[in-house]
Amino acid sequence: MYTRLRAGVYELLIFGLKEAQACIFAGSFFFLLFISKYLPLYGFARYDFLFIAAILLQVILYLTKVETWDEVKTIFLFHVIGLVLETFKTSVGSWSYPEDAFFKMGDVPLFSGFMYAAVGSYIAQAWRILKLELREPPNYAATLLLCALIYLNFFTNHFIPDMRLLLIPAVFLLFARTSVTFLVTEKRRSMPLALAFCLIAFFIWVAENISTFLGAWQYPHQVHIWNVVSTNKITSWFLLVIISFIIISYLKQYKEARVAGD
Repeated sequence: MYTRLRAGVYELLIFGLKEAQACIFAGSFFFLLFISKYLPLYGFARYDFLFIAAILLQVILYLTKVETWDEVKTIFLFHVIGLVLETFKTSVGSWSYPEDAFFKMGDVPLFSGFMYAAVGSYIAQAWRILKLELREPPNYAATLLLCALIYLNFFTNHFIPDMRLLLIPAVFLLFARTSVTFLVTEKRRSMPLALAFCLIAFFIWVAENISTFLGAWQYPHQVHIWNVVSTNKITSWFLLVIISFIIISYLKQYKEARVAGD
């Protein structure tokens, strides 16, 4: 009994360390966000500092081989996807960036794309570090269609009824039989993939609350005084995590097929 308990605690500790390793970019960017609130920048815009620091962080992680070139390209892809979404959302008043910036696209500071890239970075790193595998994955064409519909809904829900009440049940139905397995020490563990989506979304929501408290961006109800981000945002992150996961899964399958073809 004691031996099993000790082995379980050890495995949990290793799991935590590997999760921390997978969060290396997200955690480092979050640290930059925190210290930028209090560092004397001597007139240099905080958002520009974050943008330049995030780029330098990427260079360091790649040169030290913490990140692979494929992961760097994945982060860039999510940066672009995030900036497109940010540009639209700020234009319709969903949220805003209260500080000035030189490096920006419209009213959106370029550092903001790295917040989406952090999600993609975590999934890509966890896939490699924990040796993720999917059991009974759904039809890939169906997942790509779902991914497209989810991303489109982030734009169309300002003009037509929000479709997430249909999209979220569709996710659980599509991934009902799918589980993700991962390797911590010697034995493969597994959990339902939909549960993994929920857990990641919750922790992103926690990070979002801290980020808005630090002034990274603000929602309309936070303009005069900070308030907790609505729990409804967890569903938004839940859907965004699915987009990230499907894209990374597709990229990995495409690379494997290309390598096999060579």
